Amino acid sequence: MGFTAVWITPVTEQLPQDTSDGTAYHGYWQQDIYSVNTNYGTADDLKALASALHDRGMYLMVDVVANHMGYAGAGNSVDYSVFHPFNSQTYFHPFCFISNYDNQTNVEDCWLGDNVVPLPDLKTTNSDVQKIWYDWVGSLVSNYSIDGLRIDTVKHVQKDFWRGYNDAAGVYCIGEIFDGDPAYTCPYQKVLDGVLNYPLYYPLLRAFQSTSGSMSDLYNMVNRVKSECADSTLLGTFVENHDNPRFASYTADMALAKNAAAFTILSDGIPIIYAGQEQHYRGGADPANREAVWLSGYSTTGELYKHIAATNAIRNHAISKDPKYVTYKNNPIYQDTSTIAMRKGTDGAQVVTVLSNLGASGSSYTLSLSGTGYAAGQQLTEIYSCATVTVDSDGKVPVAMASGLPRVFYPTAGLNGSKICT
Repeated sequence: MGFTAVWITPVTEQLPQDTSDGTAYHGYWQQDIYSVNTNYGTADDLKALASALHDRGMYLMVDVVANHMGYAGAGNSVDYSVFHPFNSQTYFHPFCFISNYDNQTNVEDCWLGDNVVPLPDLKTTNSDVQKIWYDWVGSLVSNYSIDGLRIDTVKHVQKDFWRGYNDAAGVYCIGEIFDGDPAYTCPYQKVLDGVLNYPLYYPLLRAFQSTSGSMSDLYNMVNRVKSECADSTLLGTFVENHDNPRFASYTADMALAKNAAAFTILSDGIPIIYAGQEQHYRGGADPANREAVWLSGYSTTGELYKHIAATNAIRNHAISKDPKYVTYKNNPIYQDTSTIAMRKGTDGAQVVTVLSNLGASGSSYTLSLSGTGYAAGQQLTEIYSCATVTVDSDGKVPVAMASGLPRVFYPTAGLNGSKICT
């Protein structure tokens, strides 16, 4: 599909027991941070994975957890000796489950989980805990040639812990702050390289999960994130992940899924396609949204798989032609009740994306689009249909919309030497 990085689940050794909450297959119930999860393989297997990716010119991103450990049993009777190296209660906050997400102290000091699998919350203000984590993350990156980290449960740890953690890692770090308010989420980019773009996720989902979604909310949030976050081009953009229901659990409309995927890949930031999204998996809330990809037979013939590959191809091509593409901040140039259009890239060679939420039964019409930055008379190629259009004398692009499908334009002359529409 043209991706340049693979993000894998946490690799630390997990609690071994099966529980009524399930097993620790996902990697977020760790007990020994110095051992590799034996269910995944060995340390040498992890090194081999990094090497295989690097041989393909790809990056390895590993998920990490610094907020908590995992225990099978009641929260008030944890045997701390099972944890390595945090084998004493002194490393942890006193037991209490989070009860008030509007109280940041409660969010940071109390525990996630439940009395089947509580997640003992590490006292990350403790200098010994900080030293262990900073030493550990530097060694993890070095030992396994890791190129980037996705950090779990960031908002459950005090902000000033993360700057030292990011520095100790020495690689790009992106944090999960599970909150859609940019006023809450964006400040974490002062202590981490990037954050998952939850502020954009919610209006993106709402815009395309039905034919009545709000394009104005999405349009406005693109601009708000650009304004309030330190650098929107370093955020992680997504419409699916392992903590949220699959997009297709909201609607089976393939046109809507294609628009959501196109936005994810062609807006600002690092696009994230969750394993199985390309197969149009339809699982709802956890654990239904964690269906194994191998159950699909790794199909490469599905409609959404091919759509994502085509979208990635134009993004990668645009970057190859203009390295400034990735740092150029996405500019929404048009909206109506069912359409949003945006441009990204330098003048003359930019990608212009036009998205619709009319769905597969949407009518055919032609949109006359201004503000693209293209020159009058310039020939453009629409990369999904490979149709060519010419910018009119007023600098407007005639965009033929049909069946609710997205449209993506690039200068035809700039496609020479590529495999796109040739």
